[in-house]
Amino acid sequence: MPSAPAPPRQFDLRTASAGAGADLAERKRAGLSDDHVLPAGRSHEGVPPCWHGRSVSAQRAVSGPRHPDWRLHRVSEHWGRMRSMQSDLLAQAEQNRVAALSGLDPKSQDLLGQFFTPARAAALIASMPRLPEGGAIRVLDPGAGSGMLSAALVARILDNQPHLTVHVVAVECGSPVVPQLLDTLEACKAAGDGRVTFEVVEDDFITTSTGMTTDRRVTGFDLVIQNPPYAKLAASSAARAAVRQSGADAPNLYAAFLALGAAALKPGGQLVAITPRSFCNGPYFSAFRAYLLDQIALDRLHVFESRSTVFADTGVLQENVIFSGTRGGDRTQVLLSTSNGHEDDISRRAVPYTDVVRPDDRHRFVRIATKDEDTEVAERILTLPETLGSLGISVSTGRVVDFRSRECLHSVAETGALPLLYPGNVRDGFIEWPWAIRKPQWFLPVTDKDQKLLLPEGWYCAVKRFSSKEERRRIVAAVWSPERTPGPIAFENHMNVFHVRGEGLGRNTAYGLSMWLNSSLVDKFFRTFSGHTQVNATDLRMMRFPDSSTLWRLGSLAPERLPEQAEIDAMVDKVVNVASTAA
Repeated sequence: MPSAPAPPRQFDLRTASAGAGADLAERKRAGLSDDHVLPAGRSHEGVPPCWHGRSVSAQRAVSGPRHPDWRLHRVSEHWGRMRSMQSDLLAQAEQNRVAALSGLDPKSQDLLGQFFTPARAAALIASMPRLPEGGAIRVLDPGAGSGMLSAALVARILDNQPHLTVHVVAVECGSPVVPQLLDTLEACKAAGDGRVTFEVVEDDFITTSTGMTTDRRVTGFDLVIQNPPYAKLAASSAARAAVRQSGADAPNLYAAFLALGAAALKPGGQLVAITPRSFCNGPYFSAFRAYLLDQIALDRLHVFESRSTVFADTGVLQENVIFSGTRGGDRTQVLLSTSNGHEDDISRRAVPYTDVVRPDDRHRFVRIATKDEDTEVAERILTLPETLGSLGISVSTGRVVDFRSRECLHSVAETGALPLLYPGNVRDGFIEWPWAIRKPQWFLPVTDKDQKLLLPEGWYCAVKRFSSKEERRRIVAAVWSPERTPGPIAFENHMNVFHVRGEGLGRNTAYGLSMWLNSSLVDKFFRTFSGHTQVNATDLRMMRFPDSSTLWRLGSLAPERLPEQAEIDAMVDKVVNVASTAA
């Protein structure tokens, strides 16, 4: 490993320390030749150190007739050149990013989950960690890509921390982008003028971090900054098994990179990353969340209101979060911030740590209430008296996985065939059947095993497991009526179904649940902890509900068809507020 760079030279206009002659690069930047050099060990009072080793005549030859403010003028020129170099650094890094993207095969990019960070987003990410005033820091950039994040961090350090040096370890397994990465890091080194060093580890980050023999190049960091790859990890994959042996179960690459990045920190080190927001809730990331939140204390969370702006040139439609955390850090407060995209104004608010990770939440959801209104909504929901469990209501995914039951699926009516209900059957708060949605609408059991996939006749409330981007609400609920279509029914696996021990609900309870779940109040609360369009049964079990009599009353007032949103909200507010006042 290269040794840490020497501390930066100081420009002191009061007294200049004695020093050796200036190097050739300094002379060229000042426009000086190599003649008229003063002997080493001598200095001129008041002369900036980068001029040591030059004759006074040479200094005057460059600067012309001496002005009373000539020293300040020369230092101003120096810093102007430095800032120009840093601006050029980000521009060059962005060019390398675009070049790297254009050189990637789309199939390989999808396989590796590579989506390189645009310059402005990288600058926002690099602005988040705390930096010391001086000394030296080691930075890890795993899955470095074209080096944009490293460049953004180096540019910030050169701009704001004149006494700080940095050594970057960039890990990248994708050989097609390594030339751009090296070019970016060489530019960082040149801009740093001795304050920046780097090394590139051409290897798989998971392999390097979890091998039988630990690679010391990827341990003991002051800061890990990353935009990890987003691809999934199969449960049986060697990479997932290796990460699991390290103490974390990571269902995809970005979770694996975060877990290993946190493990690479020294005590007090910081992790900063941009990732999908999907890890914040749901059972899929439960074990990973527990590991990550044990390793680091969250310092800041930033969310984007738009799903399309951050990686616009890659076609990624994803709800992203930037977060920072400290290994062994303080768990008293978290800074929450939001913007529409990475180029827009940012609003910020500080909240207690327990508002983000509730101590009574065994699933350890990460809740992001970026506005005061969000906190008020959360407080209102969390004071409600019931859960589904206390109401005696269960929710589970539909039992039919269509590709496993192909012999039972029919697109036209058959003798003995029963309704098969998909999310596409949900229409204005009601489950319509049959409906022309390019999905089979009849389920005809063939074996006793198929019979067990059915639910008995009854009233049911169901919620789509995935909402489309066009829908105003994340939770889209609807009612199935046995009065319209008597008999058993089959729900497809992309539906969450509310039931009582495998049987139907009362009519008013089904409608009351649908009205409650379709309200803006529930939608706003759900968005504080869910950053994606998936609605898990676990998410619904974690939520609070009005008591059974309030749900029954709400259902008794509900029309068959879901009314307009304003009418839903007015009805929910009236009934729930009356119940709260009575309590």
